[in-house]
Amino acid sequence: MPKISNKGNAMPQSPIRKLVPFAEAAKKRGTKVFHLNIGQPDIKTPQVALDAVKHNTLDIVAYSRSEGSDQYREKLAAYYAKNDINVSSNNIIVTTGGSEALLFTFGSVMDIGDEVIIPEPFYANYNGFSTASGVNVVPVVSKIEDNFALPPIKAFEKLITPKTKAIVICNPGNPTGYLYSREEIKQLANIVKKHDLFLIADEVYREFAYDGTEHYSILQEKDLQDHAIVIDSVSKRYSMCGARIGCIVSKNNEVIQTALKFAQARLSPPTYAQIASEAALDTPQSYFDEVIEEYVARRNTLIEELQKIEGVKVAKPKGAFYCIAELPVDNADDFAQWILEKFDYNGETIMVAPAAGFYSSKGMGLNQIRIAYVLKQEDLVRSIAILKHALAAYNA
Repeated sequence: MPKISNKGNAMPQSPIRKLVPFAEAAKKRGTKVFHLNIGQPDIKTPQVALDAVKHNTLDIVAYSRSEGSDQYREKLAAYYAKNDINVSSNNIIVTTGGSEALLFTFGSVMDIGDEVIIPEPFYANYNGFSTASGVNVVPVVSKIEDNFALPPIKAFEKLITPKTKAIVICNPGNPTGYLYSREEIKQLANIVKKHDLFLIADEVYREFAYDGTEHYSILQEKDLQDHAIVIDSVSKRYSMCGARIGCIVSKNNEVIQTALKFAQARLSPPTYAQIASEAALDTPQSYFDEVIEEYVARRNTLIEELQKIEGVKVAKPKGAFYCIAELPVDNADDFAQWILEKFDYNGETIMVAPAAGFYSSKGMGLNQIRIAYVLKQEDLVRSIAILKHALAAYNA
């Protein structure tokens, strides 16, 4: 029998999706499952984006340009200008989701065997993108006790080798919800300039900054144009996860021209989704004001309820819509499967994402879970009540 590739065997399973069969089995038994495991917002997609597709009069759904349509990239540049980010349409390549943007970026700036430093816990698919690209993740640990703030710069410097090509951050962070301060971004800017590295920032949650804080992009940092690469997406900003439209943004022309070759190889990003994404840029600020107010309320409710459970430790997110909770269990993977297979509370249970899959270091995050607070407040309250009773039953 022909053998699967070593790369295929090394590809990690998604910690977010691997429990889906157990959740589906629970539903077939008649158990209601509250999904705290995946960042699929229940917020309505802006009507202007939906209408742009519904009312479109295309006769042929043709290929778009490999780098994305001119008009969409020009509107994107105007959007960034409103956020104090000075780029042109030529600095942007439209991709099929932020995932493709990361794959193109890794392929453009790293060779097989190169290293990328990432503060952990991090978005689980960074492991997958690295494996697919033949790149080694070198983790630098951030701690729940510090609310997952940026680790000391000395910790980064200790890890830099001749094979190091980039530092990757997610800001605000998935899975932690941590929002890096201007000072932390400047520290990273200094270290990548000192060691001639790329700084890759996944900024898909840019709009979701709470408690009077402001998002500071690496593209706002002066003298970083040769080093800075931003990954972006419409998925969370406009609750358009299924559109699969993202982009790479960089003032480094060599990076853009190299990524374009990858974009040409896959032909073009989806036409209808670009139409929806272009229209979404006309979404009024009132939409975001309401969405942020809702997420802040959900975050506060979630943290308040989690803090009532004895033995649970939780970091308070400053952005995005995720948090990491540490549970009084030895193995959160086992607990997350057990709560779907063998537990219900009044005919209901929850699905969570075990946090070990968001780490690259073995043995880290074994007693942690990631919770996405993308459900309405009353469902969050019910979900945490289920968690409380499940922990008591599991530990008994």
